[in-house]
Amino acid sequence: MGCISVTGKRASNWLSHRRRLLTSLVVVALAGFGVTAFGIAPLSIDEAPLPRRVISEPLPLPGLDAQLDALAAQELELTRTTFTQSGDTVDRLLQRLGVSDRAAASFLQTDRTARRVIEGRTGKSIAARADRTGALVELVARYPAQRDDQYKTHFTRLTVAASPSGDWGASIETVPMTPRLRMGSGTIRSSLFAATDAAGLPDAVAVQMAELFSGEIDFHRELRDGDKFTVVYEALTADGEPVKWGGGVGRVVAAEFVNAGRLYTAFWFQSEHGGKGGYYDASGRSLKRMFLASPMEFSRVTSGFRMRFHPIFKTWRRHLGVDYGAPTGTPVRTVGDGVVSYAGWQNGYGNVVKVAHGAQRETTYAHLSRISVRRGQRVEQGQRVGAVGATGWATGPHLHFEFRVNGQHQNPLKIARTAEATSLDATAAREFAAVAPALHSQLDLARTIDGVLLD
Repeated sequence: MGCISVTGKRASNWLSHRRRLLTSLVVVALAGFGVTAFGIAPLSIDEAPLPRRVISEPLPLPGLDAQLDALAAQELELTRTTFTQSGDTVDRLLQRLGVSDRAAASFLQTDRTARRVIEGRTGKSIAARADRTGALVELVARYPAQRDDQYKTHFTRLTVAASPSGDWGASIETVPMTPRLRMGSGTIRSSLFAATDAAGLPDAVAVQMAELFSGEIDFHRELRDGDKFTVVYEALTADGEPVKWGGGVGRVVAAEFVNAGRLYTAFWFQSEHGGKGGYYDASGRSLKRMFLASPMEFSRVTSGFRMRFHPIFKTWRRHLGVDYGAPTGTPVRTVGDGVVSYAGWQNGYGNVVKVAHGAQRETTYAHLSRISVRRGQRVEQGQRVGAVGATGWATGPHLHFEFRVNGQHQNPLKIARTAEATSLDATAAREFAAVAPALHSQLDLARTIDGVLLD
């Protein structure tokens, strides 16, 4: 309390001695405001003498009936979209689309082409345009192209519409999808797929990245907590709408992966002078090896090239290939260019395909549920040769894959890593050097912004 009293007394004395000074300052300040006001006031307008008049004039408005008649005269249409579901019938599909049209329903049920709207695989994108009475004007179904070589680049458009004469018709065509660039980045915490999910990236992007860097990184054994990736890829659209099949993804345009502190890059490049496109690192070295690391895009090795206890014969035997666990029907591809030397049934192999790659090198794909090639057919690296199955001596669906050199079995996993790479010629190398900076810039942006759409 003593301190407070002393402080208050000192403040009182200070104010007493300086009261005249404070008063002078306030007067000067007010005088300044007065001068300023005096200088500005003459510039303002005196509103008092201005005449004022209120004008009131009725405005005729059209009646509500006339507006309704004008609205009814317009050709109003409503568009709804949905996806086909398991167990769909024509009536159930049209009901979801808000369409009430018996003639259209009858056509969809009886016309061979139109019936494809509900036949086959589910998940077709359906858009229906109906008039104000619910009558169908046009129905468009969009779904993947049927040909394997166009599955990832084209879509099927099935259109059902009435002609000017009123007769219903159906047409079908294969149309290229339109790619739009997206980008994203992430950090590995447990697995590549978990990291891409956390970054909002489709699984198809993870598959491609694993494929691109499989020659340098073993994604089953060498991933580390804290590894990072950045990617720019194509998001596919069909008539402007995002597609869901095949992951909705085209090719990866640019990617980088930091594994155990080491940076790996991949850029898609195709020369303006023709030829096949491919992936190259930052220095222009091709990432394509003569042989792929795996006969499937992304799968799990269930049995390696080593001694093992045979699941059928119950004895220890040397396993002369690599087994990949995957569901029945999973596509199997050839790991390199070559010619099919055998395609058919062979004892314990079941359905098997063998491909000769030259220089006394041959690969074997066994236990297939389906064979997609014939003997003597020339195949390219990555081309489908069959599908995973459990034929022959197999206890469950998987692919048995072998690699022979001069008739001797080799470890396929080692062969892929030591395979020679292709290279750019001088002209293509100069072209690549010119476009590389733009690809680097896209990756720089992708590191900072996720899920961006580049138009």
